[in-house]
Amino acid sequence: MKTAARSVAVAGAVALFAASCGEAPEDEGSDSATGSAATGCMVSDEGGINDKSFNETSYKGLQQAEEEGIISEVSFAESQSEADYEPNVREMVQQDCSIIVTVGFALAAATEQAANANPDEKFAIVDYQYKDANSEVYEIDNVKPLVFNTHEAAFLAGYAAAAYTKTGKVGTWGGAKFPTVTIFMDGFYDGVQYHNQQKGTNVQVLGWDKESQEGQFVGDFENTGLAKQISDNLISQGADVLHPVAGPLAANAATAAQQAGDVAVIWADSDGFESAPEFKDVILTSVLKGMDNAVKAAVEETVNGNFSNEPYVGTLENGGVGLAPFHEFEDEISQETKDEIDQIREQIISGDLVVESPAAF
Repeated sequence: MKTAARSVAVAGAVALFAASCGEAPEDEGSDSATGSAATGCMVSDEGGINDKSFNETSYKGLQQAEEEGIISEVSFAESQSEADYEPNVREMVQQDCSIIVTVGFALAAATEQAANANPDEKFAIVDYQYKDANSEVYEIDNVKPLVFNTHEAAFLAGYAAAAYTKTGKVGTWGGAKFPTVTIFMDGFYDGVQYHNQQKGTNVQVLGWDKESQEGQFVGDFENTGLAKQISDNLISQGADVLHPVAGPLAANAATAAQQAGDVAVIWADSDGFESAPEFKDVILTSVLKGMDNAVKAAVEETVNGNFSNEPYVGTLENGGVGLAPFHEFEDEISQETKDEIDQIREQIISGDLVVESPAAF
């Protein structure tokens, strides 16, 4: 595998952009080329490529595209802080990229600026759809949004959590309060309420109230101490299932669960059993966001000359979101509950059961 790992210095990238802004790549034919002519480029958010969640799953899509011969080379710029976003995107513009994938809503402004300045460059942005001040969606000709209705899959996870809990209390918390975080929490909350309605239970959700859209947040995706504190507090209040929606900070919830000894965790984005095996003994299941598949599809579309700025929306129906296996908890979830989850999944897909979130696409 030929992978060029880039950690870009801000000052150097800004200088490079001064010469490149507004210029299209010299090889305009690279968009429709495969093999040796195609390069997939990526800029991570501040969680980093190895976050065991959001960035890592997106990067996996580029790696898969390389392994399958869709592209011949991968290049990425790993952001260490918000200050790196614009210069990192600008640095990718300097390279001979078939497509530049930016990972996360935090990179929206930097992506839009670079896309407008370089109209012949192709971009895809993970987890963001552009809206104006009136919340009206608008398109950028050379940017493809890759977004996900994760509340559909999180609904299934909430139902599973309500079926599993021994204390009658489950908890969820987020990194920063962004729509792409709260959409998980909305689905999880509603899944618990649906279990209560269907089964006559009274499971409480700590850390989030869907109606008020208020709950527990770290405020970023870096403060490990606060992430652990929030997790410990929810456990002390009786929650024996935690659903952290916080990228790399989910590890702090898993650590708290291991220390408590009788608490399970529902991972977000990737299958935590596989991406964070050190916590597999406490991972009940995971809410999957198929960012790898979406990224690979966008890359393949582009290098085959079929780039489109039409948004990709991941759903239960198209497999863009889903619920991971129960793995080591397989015997602790009854067959009745598993069958009910399968039925709920089909009802959501058919539209017989409508799952809603203010953050849905």
